[in-house]
Amino acid sequence: MTPLNKEQLQQIRDERREQIMEAALKVFARRGIIGTKMSMIASEAGVSTGLLYRYFDSKDKLFTTLVQQAMDESIVGIKSIYQLPGSPLDKIKMLTTEILNEGSQLYFMLMHHARTSDEVPITAKKLIEENTMKTYIDILEPLFIEGQKEGELAADPPCELISCYLSLLSGLMTLNIQGDENYQMPKVDLLLRFIIRSSS
Repeated sequence: MTPLNKEQLQQIRDERREQIMEAALKVFARRGIIGTKMSMIASEAGVSTGLLYRYFDSKDKLFTTLVQQAMDESIVGIKSIYQLPGSPLDKIKMLTTEILNEGSQLYFMLMHHARTSDEVPITAKKLIEENTMKTYIDILEPLFIEGQKEGELAADPPCELISCYLSLLSGLMTLNIQGDENYQMPKVDLLLRFIIRSSS
C-alpha cells in the first residue's frame, strides 16, 4: 500500500477538522456552551475524544472558532445580496429564504448562546461586541433605501425597518430550533408584508 503524501494527509486533516466543526455546531446550537462536553462533540462527529483534542485543545477554543466562522459567513452572506438578480424586494426575499434555512438556524442559535451565556470565552465575547446588529443594518441600508426610492418598500426610517426585519427573523429562528413538529415557519411573502409599501 502506497503511503499518503503531504497533500493527501493535509486533505484528510482538513476534512476531519470540518467534520468536527459541523458536529460541534450542532451540539453547541442545541445545548449551549455550558451544557456541552467535548465527549458529546466527539460522539456527534464519530471520532474519539483524544482525536478531538488533537484538533482543538479546549471547548473554549472550538466555540470561539465557530463564532468567528459564523460572523465571517453571516457578513459575507448578507453582502452577497448585492450580487443577486432582481429588484431590491426580490433580493430581500432571496436573502430571507437563505437566512431561514436549517444551516443558518444552527449558526443563529450558536450566536444566541454566545450573546446570552455567562460562560462564553472572552475572545468570543469580543467578537460579538465587534459585530452588533448595527453591522448588519449598515450593510443592508443602501438596499432598503433603493427599495424605498423604487416604491417597493415602506417609507419608515430604513434603520428601523431593517432592525424590525432582523428581529423578526431572529425570533422565528429561536422558535423553530426547538423542533416542535406543530410549528410551521411562515412563508417569506407573508413575513415581508410589513416592509412592503402599501398600494393604497
